Amino acid sequence: MENITFKIDGRECTAEKGKNLIEAAKQNGVFIPTLCHFKNIDPLGTCRICSIKLNGRSIAGCTIQVDEGMDIQVNSTEMLDARKAILEMMFVEGNHFCPSCEKSGDCAMQNLGYEMGIRYTRFPHLFVDRLVDARPERIVINQNRCIRCKRCVEEVKTKDGYAVFNSTNRGYETLIGIDYKQEAKLTDREAVRAMEICPTGSILVKGKSIAKPFGQRKYDYGEIGKTIPFDKAKINQTNENKKIVATTSLAGCFGCHMSLLDVDLGILDLLEVVEFNKSPITDIKKFSKRCDIGLIEGGCCNTENIEVLRAFRENCDILVSVGECAIWGGLPANRNTIPLEDCLKEAYLNSLTSEDNETCIPHHEDIPKILNKVYPNHEIVKIDYHIPGCPPNANHIWSVVKNILFNEEFSIAYPEFKYD
Repeated sequence: MENITFKIDGRECTAEKGKNLIEAAKQNGVFIPTLCHFKNIDPLGTCRICSIKLNGRSIAGCTIQVDEGMDIQVNSTEMLDARKAILEMMFVEGNHFCPSCEKSGDCAMQNLGYEMGIRYTRFPHLFVDRLVDARPERIVINQNRCIRCKRCVEEVKTKDGYAVFNSTNRGYETLIGIDYKQEAKLTDREAVRAMEICPTGSILVKGKSIAKPFGQRKYDYGEIGKTIPFDKAKINQTNENKKIVATTSLAGCFGCHMSLLDVDLGILDLLEVVEFNKSPITDIKKFSKRCDIGLIEGGCCNTENIEVLRAFRENCDILVSVGECAIWGGLPANRNTIPLEDCLKEAYLNSLTSEDNETCIPHHEDIPKILNKVYPNHEIVKIDYHIPGCPPNANHIWSVVKNILFNEEFSIAYPEFKYD
C-alpha cells in the first residue's frame, strides 16, 4: 500500500493511504476518542465523540480515510470543548448513575468522562424514563443507558448470520431493540461479548454482571503518572489568618461528610490552618462570620434546601459542590422520572406499611415544601467548583480545598477521580 503524508495539529504524520483516521492517528501517537468506532465494522459516525476539523470543516473522524495533504485539527481548544460538550449531552440525555451501574469501572463512556475531566455538565439532565427489557433469555437491555452507537446492531450476529439487535425510529426517538428468537440462539460466551462490545451499561448478561471490587476494574487506573485536568478556582490570598470553612448537607445521605472525616488524624493538621464555622462538624447552626469556602453535599429537593444553599452562596467566597447528589441530583433524583404526585401517593397512601384508614400526605406550614424535582446546586446558585464521586475520597476533597485556599500545587491522581 502507498504511504501518504498528512498533518494532525500541525505535526506531519504518515500512514497507508485510505487507512481509517482513528487508526492512522493512533499509529502516529495521537489519541482520538470514540464510542461507536470498532475495528471490525464499517465507520458509523453515530456518537460524534471523535469530531475533528478537516481542512477547517467539522466532521466525525471515524468516517475519514486519510489521504495525501490532509490538514486535521484534533486537540485545538475548540475541538476539545466540542467533544466534551457532546459527551456531557450523552450523560444528561440518559439516566447514567454510575454508583448503581453494574458496569461502573468497566464503562468506556465513563472513562472518557474521566479523560476529559468532566466534573459536571453544562446541560440539565432530562431524566427520561425508558424501557428496561428483561424478557430476553440471557440479556437485559436498559434503554436509559443506551447512546445509540449501534455497535451491537452491526457486530452481534448469530452463527447463521442473523442480527440480534436492531434499530427502530430516527433521531431522538431511536431505540435499539432485540430479536428474542435470535437472542436465544446466542451462547453464554456470545452474550458476554455483546455486553463487552457495548460502551456503556446498556447491555447486561443475567448472572454475569456482578460488579468487581475497585482495583480490578478496567478503568480504575490510567497510564503511569497520568492525572486529570484541573482548573483551579480563584480566591483572595491576602488574608494570612486561618481560612474559614463551612459545610452542609442538603438532599443527600451525609456520605460525603463521612468521607471528609476519613482524613482521620489529618483533621488535626487541618485545624492548624482552617477554622470550621457553620457545619455539622461543629454543630454551629448559623453563620457567625464570612467564610472563605463552603462545601455543599446533596442537591435541592425542598424549599429549605434552597434557602440553606442561598445562605451559603451569600456567606461564602467560594462554593463547592461535593459528590454526585450535589452535582446533578444523584440517588434522590431518581424520582425525577416520576411525577411528584405519584411519588407522594406511593410513599404515603399506597405503601404496604400504611395502616388502614390512617393514610394521608403530610402537609403543614412548618414542613418544607417538596419541589417538583431534585435540582443540582448549580441550577439554583453559582457554584465555583465541583468534586465528583459517591462519595469523593477524603484526599481528593481536602487536596482541592487546600489548593483553592492556599494555592498549593495539586494534580488529581487518576484513581481518585471517580463518579462512583
